[in-house]
Amino acid sequence: MADRITGHAFTTRSEIIAQHGMAATSQPLATQVALDILKQGGNAIDAAIAANALLGLVEPTGSGIGGDLFAIIWDAKSQQLLGLNGSGRSPKSLTLEYFKQQHLTAIPAFGPLSVSTPGTIDAWYEMHEKFGSLPMNLLLKPTIDYAIQGFPVTETISLEMAQSAKHLQGFANFSPTYMLNGNTPAKGDIFKNPHLAHTLTHIANNGRAGFYQGDIANTIATYMKKNGGFLSEEDLNQHRSEWVNPISTQYRGFDVWELPPNGQGIAVLQILNMLEQHDIASMGFGSERLIHTLIETIKLVYEDRAKFYCDPDFNHIPIKELLSKDYAKMRNKLIKHQANQQVASGLPISHHGDTVYLTTADKQGNMVSLIQSNYRGMGSGMTPTGLGFVLQNRGQLFSLNSQDYNVYQPNKRPFHTIIPAFVTKQGKPWLSFGVMGGLFQPQLQAQTLINLIDFKMNLQEAGDAPRFLHAGTSQPTGTQMTQGGSISLESGFSASVLQGLIERGHNIQDSNGKYGGYQAIAWDDKRQVYFGASESRKDGQAAGY
Repeated sequence: MADRITGHAFTTRSEIIAQHGMAATSQPLATQVALDILKQGGNAIDAAIAANALLGLVEPTGSGIGGDLFAIIWDAKSQQLLGLNGSGRSPKSLTLEYFKQQHLTAIPAFGPLSVSTPGTIDAWYEMHEKFGSLPMNLLLKPTIDYAIQGFPVTETISLEMAQSAKHLQGFANFSPTYMLNGNTPAKGDIFKNPHLAHTLTHIANNGRAGFYQGDIANTIATYMKKNGGFLSEEDLNQHRSEWVNPISTQYRGFDVWELPPNGQGIAVLQILNMLEQHDIASMGFGSERLIHTLIETIKLVYEDRAKFYCDPDFNHIPIKELLSKDYAKMRNKLIKHQANQQVASGLPISHHGDTVYLTTADKQGNMVSLIQSNYRGMGSGMTPTGLGFVLQNRGQLFSLNSQDYNVYQPNKRPFHTIIPAFVTKQGKPWLSFGVMGGLFQPQLQAQTLINLIDFKMNLQEAGDAPRFLHAGTSQPTGTQMTQGGSISLESGFSASVLQGLIERGHNIQDSNGKYGGYQAIAWDDKRQVYFGASESRKDGQAAGY
């Protein structure tokens, strides 16, 4: 007897289906705000900005205006995809030599040295100026109201705030902003952030310049200097986002789109190029052979990631070669029956992160795939006086090895883990999605895509399906791959599969709760309806009207 009327036994619910608009975010209040904006006549871009603003308040463990943003936008008018790189650069006054003088071999995860310029506000205004339809003060008003009146903290966010506070409560202003009587909010507690409300009101009234110039910029720079940091008013004044062309590969008739480096989206495309050479469907979902094939593919692709992915303004990145189908065939030959214990990049050199992902769609056909993050949980701990947010610690992902592409340099964008994704079919939008999960995101996106394309799962099933992760791969920070790495698997895989992987030489490790968070919107061109999904691992909600 079947466990469910429809769908796989692991599926938590059915898909959401609507005609006029859809939003899928990692927090129900943000989803509702996005829908409110759509119903007021706003478009998908307006809804995405409003939802992202609220997530910075209600989910400060993964997002906020002290972080960076990336987006892929389907413009219904031009029938084209556009990419936005809203990542900030390292301080101009901080040098590699300074780290050497401090006898550091890696950039500390927390504190002033990991801070790079926050790019989120500029990215909002770039999106809004190009596509927005409602005034920005209307888009920020729901967050301002919630920040003043308060909102009940969810179980997931309560736990993650408590975990972050262990590392961050010693930094100036963090505790007064996020803790009450020495504790972060418990599940159901009403949390308010009047400082953030004031900051967003100032931005709403003064635009982009209200953040990157004037009082707020001066407050950030003064705080950083007082606390041993280097981020300056000049760094903030000169920050600009960059519109970029998404890059793609075709996988079984579907065009999968990612943003080019300094992010890691290209890894998804490399993984798919290799998987396309295998009959994935015949392996069966959750099989030992499937997991082995994907893990061995990930090992090979991640070595290229460690070697080449960086700010393209500072190095030539061989994107064309990395995405070549011939290169994928060559690399695929290295996959054997037994697990590889050590692999290397395939091209010569010519010279836990937490995140929020959201996607929105409107009745005109515009779709937004947006991801935003402070990096490690709540970021660096650097909490500028009276502003109500934490600055990101994305700079930790620079390498301090002068031979690496991703080596620290002033005014350089660090390697980024956060990657929005989009899929088209025959030139039309098919899927806007993302999977939160730091350095694991390419693995998680690839698993989701093969669930949808090879195993014909629906949008909800594809996100709820049990996942597996490979850890221990080399990283652009200069960290080298451990011998063979390790695999962790969610519950739902059989004991025989685990035993088979062990016999192939894989190291199985237990890991709880770090299997990502998924949101997706799909467009059914035949029926002219949107499908939405958000998985059960976090607080997410998909809803439409």
